[in-house]
Amino acid sequence: MKYLRLSSVLSLFILLSSFNLAANSWIRVNQAGYLPSDIKVAVFISQNENSAPLFEVHESVTGRLVFKGAGKKVNAEVWGMKSAFRFDFSKIESEGGFYIVSNGTKSPNFRISASSYEGLSDFLLEYMRQQRCGDNPYTGELCHQHDGFIVDHPTRTGEKVDVRGGWHDATDYLQYQTTSATALYHLMFSWEQQKDKSVFKDLYDARGRKGSNGIPDILDEIRWGLDWLDRMNPEDKVMFAQIADDRDHAGFRLPQNDKVDYGWGPGTGRPVYFVTGKPQGLSKYINRTTGVSSAAGKFASGFAMAAELFKESDPQYAAKLREKAEKAYAFAEEVPGNTQTACTVSPYFYEEDTYVDDIELAAATFYKNTGDAKWLKKADYWGQLEPVTPWMELGRGRHYQFYPFINLGHFYLASSKDKAVSAKYLGYMKDGLEHLRKRAADDPFIFGIPFLWCSNNLVSAAITQARLYREVSGDNSYLEMETALRDWLFGTNPWGTSMIVGFPEGGDYPDSPHSSYTVHNGDLTYGGLVDGPIERMLFIERAGNSLRNPDKYAPFNNGKAVYHDDIGDYASNEPTMDGTAGLSFYFAKLESDGREYAAAKASASAPAKTERDSQGAIVRVNTDKKVIYLAFTADSMFQGGEKILKTLSSNKIKGSFFFTGNFLRLAEQKSMIEKIIKEGHYVGGHSDKHLLYAPWDKRDKSLVAGDSLVMDIKNNIAELAKFGVQAENASWFMPPYEWYNKESVYTASVLGLKTVNYTPGTATPADYTYPGMSSYKSSQDLIDKLFAFEKKNNLNGAVILIHPGVDSRRPDKLYDRLGEIIKRLRKMGYTFERLY
Repeated sequence: MKYLRLSSVLSLFILLSSFNLAANSWIRVNQAGYLPSDIKVAVFISQNENSAPLFEVHESVTGRLVFKGAGKKVNAEVWGMKSAFRFDFSKIESEGGFYIVSNGTKSPNFRISASSYEGLSDFLLEYMRQQRCGDNPYTGELCHQHDGFIVDHPTRTGEKVDVRGGWHDATDYLQYQTTSATALYHLMFSWEQQKDKSVFKDLYDARGRKGSNGIPDILDEIRWGLDWLDRMNPEDKVMFAQIADDRDHAGFRLPQNDKVDYGWGPGTGRPVYFVTGKPQGLSKYINRTTGVSSAAGKFASGFAMAAELFKESDPQYAAKLREKAEKAYAFAEEVPGNTQTACTVSPYFYEEDTYVDDIELAAATFYKNTGDAKWLKKADYWGQLEPVTPWMELGRGRHYQFYPFINLGHFYLASSKDKAVSAKYLGYMKDGLEHLRKRAADDPFIFGIPFLWCSNNLVSAAITQARLYREVSGDNSYLEMETALRDWLFGTNPWGTSMIVGFPEGGDYPDSPHSSYTVHNGDLTYGGLVDGPIERMLFIERAGNSLRNPDKYAPFNNGKAVYHDDIGDYASNEPTMDGTAGLSFYFAKLESDGREYAAAKASASAPAKTERDSQGAIVRVNTDKKVIYLAFTADSMFQGGEKILKTLSSNKIKGSFFFTGNFLRLAEQKSMIEKIIKEGHYVGGHSDKHLLYAPWDKRDKSLVAGDSLVMDIKNNIAELAKFGVQAENASWFMPPYEWYNKESVYTASVLGLKTVNYTPGTATPADYTYPGMSSYKSSQDLIDKLFAFEKKNNLNGAVILIHPGVDSRRPDKLYDRLGEIIKRLRKMGYTFERLY
């Protein structure tokens, strides 16, 4: 008995020790997910000194162990921790949902999937539309309709000028040419560099309202920003750099309610700062402007890029922009120097000190467009004056001192057919990356970026430069750092949070961004990249008294930088327009990478071409083929099951059945379920308890989420396993009621499941209705609508849903006419397959 008691005490001690280790240890993963071919690393951090490096990777649904490894020890002290390891599990290339266990700690579930970044580049445009000035599609209201009045002009001060449009810079409603022109160039660069243009969707019109207009949304956003930039340079050598100033910082308010008085009456017009090429400021605070080149160079590069982009679709507009670009470039060379933003009530402004990079980019853009050697010579002249972007080389900088944060002109010159020029600029790009890698040293997150205000913008610049260098040179030396910095944005950071508001839905992301929309509407700045972690003393100096709530990230704010998901923190948690736009290129490339992988590995279970709905569910499979997938769901009723099976059998078709746990537990359905499985039909999950995951009227909210949602799905999979249907053979999941949101789709994905739903517009899911219901449709109505839809949209890859069990009050069951539907579709050349 003594031995047993002692054994029990030891076991209890070990258990409690394990809990203590787990409570003070964390495993950080990329919540967006990893592409199958990625370098895949998670980071373990702990406040315990004696953590072991061993880790295990398990399937998230079954718990099955799939990989064991030992982590690489790295410097924990820089983040205020006592132990840290990098867990490399790159050898896992199979798609699915997983979690990692080490030292009693379990990571969040995550996915390895070719579709991890599907739609993310377009998601950024949500924030860009929200930032629109003049006509705001988010509020549905007009704002700043009286902009504005020229200031600081030798002869035209006080004159009214129309500069409506563009984007608000951040939560404030200031508008800067420097950040707006940079954001615009990034969007155009993303479009230009993306070979597969289908990654850019058309879901909104030119005004940013829902509804397609035949133009990809990114081009609509480009045109919106471009028209404003055009107004900001109304004639040769007349350029405006800024609308409003820091008097704007007058508290949270919606844009249409902006009543700040700049001297012309509340809300009746804002100052428009003329580019003078000399120090500016309307009060005692004067900036350090020395010339016009940084502003004129950005006008020139933006207009030149746009002239090429629109030369086919709008040649007259393109010709106008080309002429303006050439004039702006000449002005940039005529009055060399930097143009900074202006302030009035405080000494803080965008301290842009560089300008040679802006002239270089403009010349490089002309060279790219024309191939003219004179532009190569000019670009090379200016490019050599700043070989490495200063913040990369120096590891420091004041607010926006070295801007833009990436020199895309170097990329164009590195891509030159002139081998000497190409080698030179590849060397410059490599030098910048090498500075970052050396500065990172043994940081757990390979983070060598200085924690300036808007450090996430620097991350965006670094991964973009790394990607471009890799594409041109073929050198993968910096791929691990590039991937680590990418992962940083999605949760592989000390705080374990994504830095993009609203993504991934169901993950950990900023839910209290510094935003008027959050304060007044309780809404989020979806798609916005927040400023990011900032050096502690800089935070204290600039925003030390800004926090409104207890610091939920306090355990992780004892290192070299701090971050707060707090609505008061404008230093680390405010989304920015230029930072968000800067990620468009990189995220579009990631989406393409996933598509290329899927195409190379295409199979029935992993089709290359799919179509997704607004929530991320697959609603067409193999869209390039005349193939149809017949789907059937059941929770409690299955009267038509036998009839459906006979019809499928007689037509030699395999269907796809989705069952709830409730249905799988029905003893009277056991033989029917076994028959369906035996006949080779697909059988997958439909939830366990058939709970409504999201409200019908507020889809973005969740009725079932977090652990409750995970357990509902896992219990469903467990019931399938009782019939011999293993998780790996049931990877397609159709949510209950065929109703869900982004969170439920994401949660299913990190469990290794692909959410599928019927193809919208096919009408057949309304076969559950019966006379007396306002939505009642007869079977003939549904069939007519189905074939009308086919005529207009085709049914390539369509999922056609028919309910095997419907209310007895419905007189005509659609499943009774399944054979007729099949026969008609076959005559039209369609074939039928099951999901795998």
